[in-house]
Amino acid sequence: MEKQELRKEIRSRKRQFTSQELREQSFPVVMRLLSHPRIKTAKTVMLYYSLPDEVDTHTLVDSLLVSGKQILLPHVTGEGTMELRRYTGPADLALGAYNIMEPTGELFVDYASIDLAVIPGMAFDKEGNRMGRGKGYYDRLLPKLGSTYKIGICLPFQLVEQIPTDEHDVKMDEVII
Repeated sequence: MEKQELRKEIRSRKRQFTSQELREQSFPVVMRLLSHPRIKTAKTVMLYYSLPDEVDTHTLVDSLLVSGKQILLPHVTGEGTMELRRYTGPADLALGAYNIMEPTGELFVDYASIDLAVIPGMAFDKEGNRMGRGKGYYDRLLPKLGSTYKIGICLPFQLVEQIPTDEHDVKMDEVII
């Protein structure tokens, strides 16, 4: 299946659930992530502030911050480009591109110091391949993370048999559903 067809299929699957059902499906994913040894030992964690059709990370972001971790969130800077900004609490958020709540905190550029990156996707496969929404934002950001351990998180219906890949695609080290 081509990426466009697969995106269409995943969108169709998402529409079968209410936003409340998607939040409920997110809970076990977030709990598995919270109990992961990598997140327990990480000092600096890159996350994302979820859209309504993604694994809900809103509570996760704040609970990790309260536990003393440095939290980084992406901020859209232009067509297909993002930068990372420090998140110090809900007051740091403002409505940004694509109606996503984005951080307004201090710019973060020390990518080598990121211990763990938690990455969203439209779909993942068991090999760690990721397919995004098709705009290339994460395709441009992920190579900057180098050897940072990358965990893709998704709802069970977003895990597919195989994702078509291109040579520039960055694999996840692990996928949690």
